[in-house]
Amino acid sequence: MPLMDQDLLAALDIGGTKIAGALVDGDGRLLLRAQRPTPSREPGDSVMRAVAEVIDELRDAAEWRRVAALGIGSAGPVDGRRGTVSPVNIPGWRDYPLVARVRERVGGMPVNLVGDGVAMTAAEHWQGAARGRDNALCMVVSTGVGGGLVLGGRLHPGPTGNAGHIGHISVDLDGDPCPCGARGCVEGIASGPNIARRALAEGWRPGPGGDASAAAVAAAARAGDPVAAASFERAARALAAGIAATAALAEIEIAVIGGGVAQAGEVLFAPLRRTLGEYATLSFVRGLQVVPAVMGTDAGLVGAAAACREALGRTP
Repeated sequence: MPLMDQDLLAALDIGGTKIAGALVDGDGRLLLRAQRPTPSREPGDSVMRAVAEVIDELRDAAEWRRVAALGIGSAGPVDGRRGTVSPVNIPGWRDYPLVARVRERVGGMPVNLVGDGVAMTAAEHWQGAARGRDNALCMVVSTGVGGGLVLGGRLHPGPTGNAGHIGHISVDLDGDPCPCGARGCVEGIASGPNIARRALAEGWRPGPGGDASAAAVAAAARAGDPVAAASFERAARALAAGIAATAALAEIEIAVIGGGVAQAGEVLFAPLRRTLGEYATLSFVRGLQVVPAVMGTDAGLVGAAAACREALGRTP
């Protein structure tokens, strides 16, 4: 088939909860979806079987003949050079040769791997809140904190597909130890579980239903609970410090924030914008914008396709 007839890309979005797949056209539209739960507590081969089921469902579609390549956005760490993944929340995969296994499943077609933060960034730059911006940081603030960079108008995944992983910038030199081995990481303060943990430690108590999630803390903050609000203030300050450090290094003009914690809205964004002014003080970063992501749950799939498209040398 002529290359011009292969106008679709396949995409996989692999996380600790679900494995999603789609066929994506040149405008970022998802033509076909498939999904399986991630058997994250089972051996690595069981996880790969779920990936294979998603791929096979896509391959059964008539449109598969139009697919030129497959892009993967995976929870990390990932190693795009070696094609391996070691997601923190999938213990059965350590240095797992995901690209090789997927390439076998799709008959040797090109396969591109990036971290899920880079995939989200690719989506927001192609079709979302960072569209038209030459220099951007896009972040996922959820169970963890990840991110990716656009520099000079192009996605910048770095050598291994992990560039922009802002969650593990240290913003508190004497802070709590992080599972990554450092101290005081952005993720250790601003992730959803850590926002909730901090609120509980300071005396906040869940309502009658016992919901102790970050979303419940956000609702309490919105209702005027000072302890809940203080936990989000602290998270916002950590994010602001990490964003300002990134801006000073890379001269980004916009920071896009998505993920479950961003759903708190102004409970997060109001203190974030305020405290950012305390850290982004140099003349070339004072105009930095902070905005919510707009791609939602499709960001991983659209972004995996966008990153793959750039890797193939096509302009998204």
